[in-house]
Amino acid sequence: MRKFIHIDMDCFYAAVEMRDNPELANVPIAIGGNSHRGVLSTANYLAREYGVRSAMSNYQAKKLCPQLVIVPGRMAIYKEVSMQIRAIFSRYTTLIEPLSLDEAYLDVTDCRACSGSATLIAQQIRADIERETGLTASAGIAPIKFLAKIASDENKPNGQFVITPDMVDDFIDTLPLKKIPGVGKVTQQKLLALGLQYGCDVKASSEEFLYQRFGKFGLILWRRCHGIDEREVETHRVRKSVGVETTFNEDTSDIQELTRRLSESLFPELTRRAQPHIVQRGMTKLGVKVKFFDFQVVSKECQHESLNVDILCTLLTELLSRYPHKPVRLIGINISLADTQLSQPQLKLFDSD
Repeated sequence: MRKFIHIDMDCFYAAVEMRDNPELANVPIAIGGNSHRGVLSTANYLAREYGVRSAMSNYQAKKLCPQLVIVPGRMAIYKEVSMQIRAIFSRYTTLIEPLSLDEAYLDVTDCRACSGSATLIAQQIRADIERETGLTASAGIAPIKFLAKIASDENKPNGQFVITPDMVDDFIDTLPLKKIPGVGKVTQQKLLALGLQYGCDVKASSEEFLYQRFGKFGLILWRRCHGIDEREVETHRVRKSVGVETTFNEDTSDIQELTRRLSESLFPELTRRAQPHIVQRGMTKLGVKVKFFDFQVVSKECQHESLNVDILCTLLTELLSRYPHKPVRLIGINISLADTQLSQPQLKLFDSD
C-alpha cells in the first residue's frame, strides 16, 4: 500500500507578501498587475471572504472589495521560497512531484522518519516549513494519489486530513464529483444532468455508459470512483504544451486588430518559447483561445506539425465568426507537444552531437 502526501501552501504568493510586509498581514490583499484590466493570481483569506478569487480581473475584485490592496507579484522571490520548501521535502523522500511553485505530491512509502507514519511525516514537514519560512501549509494523506490532493483541501488553512485505507470507500461514496481533479464546471453540469453528483452515483453506473458520454475521461472518472489510481509520483514531469496570451487594455471586436496582435506580438513570442521544445520533441497541434468581455472562454485547435501563423489566424477568425461582434478581452495561442515516447527516435538524433 502506497503512502502519498499532497502538500499545498496556503495562499502562497499572498502569504509571502504578508510575511515580508507586516503592514499587509491583516488587510485583504491580492497579487496582480497594476492595471484595472489585470488578472489576479491569488488572494489571501481575508480577500476571499469578499468573493475575491484567482483569475478574477482587478476591476471586478475591487468592486467586491473596495479596500483590497493589489500587490505586484515578485516571481523571483516566490521561486526562491519554493526551492527552500522543496529542500525540506527532500529530507524525507526523493519521490517528489512538484505541480507548481506552491504544491507537490510526495511518496513517503519507504520513509523511515516518524516511525514511517505518513500522518506524522506530514505534520513534521508542515512544522519545518513554518519554522524555516514563516509560511503555513496544508496536507492531505492517502493511499491513493488523487485522494491525497482532495484531502489537502479539507482542513485549509494550516491543517491536514488523513484518508486511511479503510476510509477510502466511504469517503468516495460521499465525495462530490466536482472535487475530483479534471471535473470542471462544464463536465460537472453534464454529470448533474445525468443524475451523477457523488462518487456513489458513478459507482452505480457502468464504464460503457460513462465512456459513451465523456470519452476517455469517463473511464478515468469511473476508475477514480472505484478507488483505482495506479499513477505513481512523477519526479520528472513532462511538458505537454506551450502557449502565450495577452489581455487588451480595452475590449475589442475588430478582427483585423486581433489578427494583427496575434501575428506581430503573440506569434513571435510563441516561436521563441516553443522552438527548443519542438526541436527536442516535435509538435502535434496548433490552437487558439479567446476570452470575451463576459469572461466566457472558447478555443479551437487543429492537427499540425509546425508553427504556422496563417493557420493560427484562420483558427482565430473561424472561432470569432461563431460569436459575431462580441467584444474580446484576451486572446492566446498554443501548441501541443508530441508524446515523449513517440518522439524518442528524434531525441537520439541529437544525442550524438
